[in-house]
Amino acid sequence: LVVDDEPDICELIALTLDRLGHKSQTAHTLLEAKEKLTQQRYALCLTDMRLPYGDGLDLISFISKACPGTPVAMISAHGNMDTAIEALKRGAFDFLNKPIQLDELKALIQSAITLPASASDDDLKLIQQRLAGNSTAINQLRDTIIKVAISQAPVFIQGESGSGKEVCARTIHDLSSRKKAPFIAVNCGAIPSELVESEFFGHKKGSFTGADKDKMGLFASAHGGTLLLDEVADLPLAIQVKLLRAIQEKSIRPVGSNEEISIDVRILSATHKNLIELVKQGLFRNDLFYRINVIELKVPSLRDRPDDIEILCSHFLEKLSTRYDHEKPNLSNLALKKLLGYSFPGNVRELENILERAFTLSNTSTIK
Repeated sequence: LVVDDEPDICELIALTLDRLGHKSQTAHTLLEAKEKLTQQRYALCLTDMRLPYGDGLDLISFISKACPGTPVAMISAHGNMDTAIEALKRGAFDFLNKPIQLDELKALIQSAITLPASASDDDLKLIQQRLAGNSTAINQLRDTIIKVAISQAPVFIQGESGSGKEVCARTIHDLSSRKKAPFIAVNCGAIPSELVESEFFGHKKGSFTGADKDKMGLFASAHGGTLLLDEVADLPLAIQVKLLRAIQEKSIRPVGSNEEISIDVRILSATHKNLIELVKQGLFRNDLFYRINVIELKVPSLRDRPDDIEILCSHFLEKLSTRYDHEKPNLSNLALKKLLGYSFPGNVRELENILERAFTLSNTSTIK
């Protein structure tokens, strides 16, 4: 369903969709779009912002409630990112900038039509294995991940070190329509500041001393998939401007190149630091924070879900026994009591390390 108050634009998009092998219908007002959406199921809805009797944001809110299984994308005026961000927050699947680029439209359609109507049994099993536990906090986290996996919106993952931020990011990718494409995680704090731009966007041969051949950057390597910017708070201010532009324009320019390259990458970012405080201190750009924090995912610390410790212990010991082809040991009541009384500043990663050390050093069938 293509919704735009200008018939010429609707016809142009409809013709383009027809050439791509997709049937489409058009609507020119908010009321007409709502009526058609209640009459039949659409694989995708493309809507402009400005509509008679309302706007595209109203339509997105309507679809989220009345047709929750229908992906909707906002057609945004070039440079009007505020509208696109608001659309994503209201539940839009993605957005397209005007003038619409054919390759971007094809990528969006492909992502939309491959979206599952709901999480499969295999998906639910996968997320249960990766995020084990029965606490309210972990159940809420799993539910949120299932919801955000069907979107293309940037997700900001906040949590302490060792709490499982990368596990959450990888799970979002593996439950999404991008799961067959690359998932690339980069530790922003581990890249020397003078090499960040080249690492992110690539470079052309001879663009600087030592550039003896063309290099594909992380964005291009993740094309069609997901890029996790881990410890995003450590990015130098100079590269934050260029990262912001890449997210907004969906294109990059390798160092030493005069040509823009279109990219189709979903951005996930994570940090254990307080980004809001860094913004106040002028150490992180407010506009970039606004762009990457469309959906916020808070990963609970282990001390906030102590009821999951026993389940996690069993889960990790099962993994260890399988990995080393060894009988799974038991955990004594005293050992479990010690673990339950510990605050775990290193969170789930620390618990796993403790158990692996105990598993390795224990000479009996029971870890004491």
